[in-house]
Amino acid sequence: MLAKPRPLDHIADADDGVAAKAAGFDALYGHLKPIEIIERSARELFHDEIAAVSSFGADSAVLLHMIAEIDRTLPVIFLDTGKHFEETFGYRDALVADFGLTNIQVIKPEEAALARIDPTGNLHQSNTDACCDVRKVEPLARGVAPFRAWFTGRKRFQASTRAALPVFEAVGARIRINPLAHWTTSDQADYMRAHALRENPLVAYGYLSIGCFPCTQPVQPGEDARSGRWAGHAKTECGIHLSGLEVSLTDASL
Repeated sequence: MLAKPRPLDHIADADDGVAAKAAGFDALYGHLKPIEIIERSARELFHDEIAAVSSFGADSAVLLHMIAEIDRTLPVIFLDTGKHFEETFGYRDALVADFGLTNIQVIKPEEAALARIDPTGNLHQSNTDACCDVRKVEPLARGVAPFRAWFTGRKRFQASTRAALPVFEAVGARIRINPLAHWTTSDQADYMRAHALRENPLVAYGYLSIGCFPCTQPVQPGEDARSGRWAGHAKTECGIHLSGLEVSLTDASL
């Protein structure tokens, strides 16, 4: 017999508890150095129940290097949207080899959903939100479903929409951790140089935030790092960091 779904008010109560826990963690640990946040989260707060999500984009090497310093077996979720630059795959494989990461989990869109929603592969031309939903949001919800928390490499300086980004934040019943939230571009560059980290080859061509190739352009001088994403559209986020992910995570199918 199938279990009865929980009433929505019970779900809301549980989510409120996670929000309070995330706020508490942020107050206690949000000021720590990024690698200390990663170590405490991976070894104490969410031991064996935490992953990282990485696009293997322009800024990905720093977070992944820190994670490798703590635990090379920590799951790293990579969303293969079917629309990545070829350079993204090469960079992914190179960083995995550089850092000795052993648990890369590649999550792809559901074939049936693509056949139904984007049969020609051109949905991005008419509805970028729907394209991101089927290629990123739903796959990420499946990817993080087994875990209580996950790391991202998001930073406040990347865009005005991230200016108040906390280190620990609730996403439904789970906690998203942004260890590098308070870092500056100088912090990022200094760490890359100090550890001789490999740079994404697309950065040299002005791609400072790298997503799917149809919707990513080089950044123009003076613009923020994410201005090349969905250029010409009001869209600034793919949705994996917004409320759409919470909806997917509370779907009964998960």
